[in-house]
Amino acid sequence: MGAHAQEVLIRNATVHTATAQGSLQNADVLVSGGTIRAIGTGLAAPANAQVIDAQGRPLTPTLFGGITEIGLEEVSGEKETVDETLTLGANKEMTVRPEFDVTLAYNPASVLVPVTRIEGIGWTLLGAGTGAGGSIVAGQGGVVRLDGSADPVGPRELFLKLGSDASGLTGNSRAAQWMILDQLIDEARGRIAPDSHAALLTPAGRAALAKYLGGGGRVVVAVNRAADIRQLLRWSARHNVRIAIAGGAEAWQLAPQLAQAKVPVFVDPLANLPADFDRIGATMDNAARLHAAGVQVGFSQSGDASHNARKVRQLAGNAVAAGLPWADGLAGLTRVPAETFGVADRFGTIAPGKRADLVLWSGDPLEVSSVALQVWMDGRAIPMRSRQTELRDRYLHGSTPSEGGALPPAYRVPAAR
Repeated sequence: MGAHAQEVLIRNATVHTATAQGSLQNADVLVSGGTIRAIGTGLAAPANAQVIDAQGRPLTPTLFGGITEIGLEEVSGEKETVDETLTLGANKEMTVRPEFDVTLAYNPASVLVPVTRIEGIGWTLLGAGTGAGGSIVAGQGGVVRLDGSADPVGPRELFLKLGSDASGLTGNSRAAQWMILDQLIDEARGRIAPDSHAALLTPAGRAALAKYLGGGGRVVVAVNRAADIRQLLRWSARHNVRIAIAGGAEAWQLAPQLAQAKVPVFVDPLANLPADFDRIGATMDNAARLHAAGVQVGFSQSGDASHNARKVRQLAGNAVAAGLPWADGLAGLTRVPAETFGVADRFGTIAPGKRADLVLWSGDPLEVSSVALQVWMDGRAIPMRSRQTELRDRYLHGSTPSEGGALPPAYRVPAAR
């Protein structure tokens, strides 16, 4: 997004650091060269600094948008604009390709990027999807910053889907999912010959999967039922696989075991009803119960996460309303995902040395009535404008078309009677 801005001093903010420092009242944040240089009170403004009076408003790191297809999906109903799911299988038979990497299709010019960014969301985890002709091992994704840059940051994550939603890929039985996973691990570790008639992986697939075994990269598992989560914990311990759970509607039932295994869980507190037989135990206080047991809790939407990424704040707010401490609600949108997905050395908190990806809010960022007043990426104020705001302004304020085929007239608001 171009060169870094001049030095910026944000004065008199309520700085929610998302670190052990917690929230600092009437604090200043000094930014230089795209990096946070100092946090304190009464900081001196460099001669060339832009000084912004926050007037006590909240300042946070840019938020995590959850696991999404932003930049991989433009119009969900138009197949040619959807790139997150691999379906190579002939006759829709399962084809296992863990080497599939969705970040190669990421489009930083997607209209969803500014739509999401002006809501205070600065980064997301691109996830690989599953579908007929694909596999329960969906492929790899990674973190992208929504600053217009083309390449992902941080390590790759492998995506796996389990439970009833994926049983159609495994002979209509979730029991077969563990059989197939064990075979894939045997292949990756060389216990099944590459030329075996039963082999499922390509040479590249074997190499890709091997990176996630023995404590290597993180495997993000979409799973909800407590019984499946129990089996997942046993499987991950047996093969020394580092996992994170996405969904986890019934995860609270295994909270102590998840805490002991140090498995972070990314929940959707809006999915709090038994929508299917994998979510019979769904509850509004899932996040609070997990946190109370010592589980690291983050947030990700279970539906339409890309086009409505702004709703991720509502997820955290609902979890707080149901008993999760406020600071941990914010951490679930900042520090926890940054630590889980290997980018905490660069962003996710407000601390000296971190990238100056910041948001100034009109009020409590976990309240849906609050809005992002200004977003900074690398210390540069980004335009608070998107296709949605441009359409809003066009039709809200109206204009008279000029000669030469300008835009059609905007709809005018009727005068009050």
